[in-house]
Amino acid sequence: MKTEESSPLLPSAQTKADVPALQMEDVTLGSIQDPRRVVAEGINWTVAVGDYWVVAGGQGAGKTDLFMMAGGLMAPLSGRYRLFGEDMPIFEAARLKGRLRVGLVFDGGQLLHRLTVRENVALPLCYHHHLTEAQAQPRVQAMLDWLDLGPWADNTPATMPRNWQKRAGLARALILRPEALLADNPLGGLDVLQRSWWLAIFEQLSKGHGVMEGRPVTLAVSAADLRPWRRHARLFAILKNQRLTVLGGWEQVEKAEADVLHGVLEERHLE
Repeated sequence: MKTEESSPLLPSAQTKADVPALQMEDVTLGSIQDPRRVVAEGINWTVAVGDYWVVAGGQGAGKTDLFMMAGGLMAPLSGRYRLFGEDMPIFEAARLKGRLRVGLVFDGGQLLHRLTVRENVALPLCYHHHLTEAQAQPRVQAMLDWLDLGPWADNTPATMPRNWQKRAGLARALILRPEALLADNPLGGLDVLQRSWWLAIFEQLSKGHGVMEGRPVTLAVSAADLRPWRRHARLFAILKNQRLTVLGGWEQVEKAEADVLHGVLEERHLE
């Protein structure tokens, strides 16, 4: 992982400081696989610009569904969801730029299998910014170098270990320099060294990195366990029994009821 000095902060002219990055009000969440099935309800969650959140929950709790909705890939069954003050989802072509202000890292990367890593990462630039692959390469190469993906640049996903596919998915999500990043289960299935790499990358993103023009990125990640994040993330929530419980900082996590925390504080991750 290469480090780089942050350039001066370049705030978005389109974002007012008092407008949350993400805001959900009494949202009923459906399943991405079956939108009519209720996964969670009564969701009230505000992510301010610059926040660093972790949402924990067990398998099947709905974390992926929550992040897919937050990324604008589906609408809530009821309630209101706004991204940087804009009602979501935004499917109209004229308002697509609003959705591009958030990057989404899928669990496992979800790369296009016929494309190389380099081509996967370049694709958003070519599609949304109308660049040729050659024009996109300087920015793509800088991203690949930062995430240690250079040696894998010309590999297709099938020839790569899963943890490297995840990194490539992160590179693709960041290539448009989004203001907010949603990462679904980034630490899932990783060993201690790999988890440490991801935690360090998120720390750099939260503070502002040169590859992102020095602008701190608003972060929200999902996890099966809160413990690896306790010295890194600043705010925590738990998705369980069809409810999102917003806890706050780690002090509030430690004060939470045992039944709320059951299953998301695993001793094997204690550092």
